[in-house]
Amino acid sequence: MKLALNGATTMKADLATDLQAAKAAGFDYLEIWASKLRKFLKDRSPDELKDLFSESGLSPLSINSIEHITFRDAQAYDSIKRECEELSNIAGRIGCPCIVVVPGRLPQGGASRAEIISESIEVLTELCDIAAAHGVSLAFEFLGQPDCSVPTLNLAAAIVRETNRKNLGLVIDSFHFYAGNSIFHSIENLDPNLIEIFHINDAEDLPREQLEDCHRLLPGLGILPLREMITAFRSIGYDKVASVEIFRPEYWERDPFALARDAYAATKRVLAEA
Repeated sequence: MKLALNGATTMKADLATDLQAAKAAGFDYLEIWASKLRKFLKDRSPDELKDLFSESGLSPLSINSIEHITFRDAQAYDSIKRECEELSNIAGRIGCPCIVVVPGRLPQGGASRAEIISESIEVLTELCDIAAAHGVSLAFEFLGQPDCSVPTLNLAAAIVRETNRKNLGLVIDSFHFYAGNSIFHSIENLDPNLIEIFHINDAEDLPREQLEDCHRLLPGLGILPLREMITAFRSIGYDKVASVEIFRPEYWERDPFALARDAYAATKRVLAEA
């Protein structure tokens, strides 16, 4: 697999530094953290960002992310559609193929599987229309948290299949795959063309219900079944991109160039050993 660095991993570095650090470490792609993108564009243009990517030799993989897109009130949903238009326009201009979108929390009182699927399809269809006008795809990322409306790969895959849009795929994050009790069989049943991004990371040895983003680690340093996941991906012919996404405040205090080097080396090692 080719490798990407996600801007969340180096959260305190700016976008230009992310590009420099990813290039120096040997990455092929950069996932753009949306808040860094907006900060960059306060003083500079999308054309300048496109030039920076060209000069670095890296390609943009995605913009991360539009959060909590489902089960929102009318005002919040209007804001989400505006955000999708904003980011899709930028993505189209810089040659970024997709935007990561994240399902919302379960509504108060809960929701049935059928209600979750129906709501998700309705929202994703509308957002896909917005993105498609700019030649951009959406990548739907389930979150393995008890309050998330889509906590497993099995449910996320059913939603993407039933939405049935050419510009819609999946993000599979190793942390959320494990935390939400997804099963390897759900990878083995996938069409590999549905997978937009594999977020690779590891986690501390804690009970699943206690795991939070701050417990993420570099690949190979924790207890996640990464080798089994990679084997499952290879069994269906997925061998595109593994992107290092780690929300660990301890890492954010490190020099981004050193962190990027360590992230690259750790990920290459895990992929080689799988």
